[in-house]
Amino acid sequence: MKAETGGIPTLSTEGPVATIRLNRPAVHNRIEPADLVALHGLLDRIEAEPALRVLVLTASGKSFSSGFHIGALGSGEAQDEDAFARFADRLERVRLPTICALNGGVYGGATDLALACDFRIGVTGMAMFMPAARLGLHYYPGGLQRYVSRLGLNTAKRMFLLAERFEAEELLRIGYLDELVPPERLMPRVAEIAARLAGNAPLAVQGMKAALNDIARGDADLAAIAARAAAAKRSNDMAEGRAAWLERRAPRFTGT
Repeated sequence: MKAETGGIPTLSTEGPVATIRLNRPAVHNRIEPADLVALHGLLDRIEAEPALRVLVLTASGKSFSSGFHIGALGSGEAQDEDAFARFADRLERVRLPTICALNGGVYGGATDLALACDFRIGVTGMAMFMPAARLGLHYYPGGLQRYVSRLGLNTAKRMFLLAERFEAEELLRIGYLDELVPPERLMPRVAEIAARLAGNAPLAVQGMKAALNDIARGDADLAAIAARAAAAKRSNDMAEGRAAWLERRAPRFTGT
């Protein structure tokens, strides 16, 4: 009997936290063209729900993801890697702050999905590998920009031109990972970070996330950033945050 390879990514929600889970563990959660269509649909649902404040991206099984299905490259289906690049760019720009819970090894294009998230928590024993040069693949612009802006030019060259394999401790040292935890601590630690993000003022968090990413890319609209800052200053959340500070209690933000 042929082994089950899993299916399209799934979405679950718990309070203000949405979790997208890659769901092909038998093939190391490789991403098929159909998965990209599904992932865009999941982001549509998340963006349409104002009560959601945090997005977690993780996977089933022992690997996070082996990236886009190499056998589909050049097939024309879903416009191949162009569709993957569009999803990675959209994931970076999603309204909610994002946490990538790396439950295992991350390879190929999946390394960029992790970089597109705001925080990356990995597990001991994991590794990362970008094989583009070994495949004859010139990586897409958005991914190269993320690597350089987040990790620096020299590290990006090691990853892309030398196609080095990076172990967990090195990933933490170079800043690819924000934290490294034992596997059994991964989701509890992610839940702690998600709770802190969800407890902060949504307008401020979402506005500053967008501003920081724009600044990192070098295409920030400073007037637009100033306008968002002014709107946050006039918001109910700002008034609530000030009142909670003075009253020495936890704030109750509404995102308005």
